[in-house]
Amino acid sequence: MKQGNHSTVDRDEMPFVAPCRDLSPFAPFRWLARGARDLYEAPRQSLFYGLIVAILIAAVSLLAWIRGSQWIMFGMIGGFVFLAPLTCIGLYAISAQLERGQPPQLARSLRAAFRRHLGNEMIFALALLIIFLVWARAAVMVGIFFPTEGQPGLHELVPYLAFGSLVGSVFAAFTFSASAFSLPMIMHRDVDSITAIVTSVNAVLRNRLAMLVWLTLIVVGLLIGVATAFVGLIVIIPLIGYAAWHGYLETIDASAFPRHEVGITATPRNSSDSS
Repeated sequence: MKQGNHSTVDRDEMPFVAPCRDLSPFAPFRWLARGARDLYEAPRQSLFYGLIVAILIAAVSLLAWIRGSQWIMFGMIGGFVFLAPLTCIGLYAISAQLERGQPPQLARSLRAAFRRHLGNEMIFALALLIIFLVWARAAVMVGIFFPTEGQPGLHELVPYLAFGSLVGSVFAAFTFSASAFSLPMIMHRDVDSITAIVTSVNAVLRNRLAMLVWLTLIVVGLLIGVATAFVGLIVIIPLIGYAAWHGYLETIDASAFPRHEVGITATPRNSSDSS
């Protein structure tokens, strides 16, 4: 199979799901370390990207607060966990460039990524958007369990906290499993959305402990970003995006699928197919 020429690819020979590797529970910390390295090597592009995403999240949250209520705002912030993979498309491209020893070029990478993968990315984005909208609606409905009279005690808040946690956990588990590795795989390999999503779900289910650690790190990072009036997101978003790319490379064996260059135009530093 020639990966450089998509016209010679026999898609009937491709597997329905890419195999995954077994992960240590400490693997996500290794991804973060590699992500921090990428952030250090491309600070200007990374912080600019993080600033744009932080402004968007802050603006949407502020609008939800002004037009709705604090519960709608919290629901919107929680929903950004679902849309996080979409906000990291440019970061995946930067990581790919750095790994190949190329100077990061954010604008060119974004153009190439969207031009090559627009169809699959739109399908993926639509699925996440639907989940996000359903979650936002569910978050508002959960608010009916919140006591409205006086200063509620802990025993009065139990139904609200329990039901809200249950609903949030269901949405988070489903969305996280489907999106953990799918979008990096779509950008890295010539693969359809269904195969990428099934591959991601399979990898998450086979590495539950490691992925629980990874999800916890993401949530803690986003909470820190929100607690710092969204300023911390300027650094946290790039760090999470880069780490997610390295997590995909370490977890998924996608060698059976043709490879995209994610906007890379020069000769790679390392021609190994492991990246």
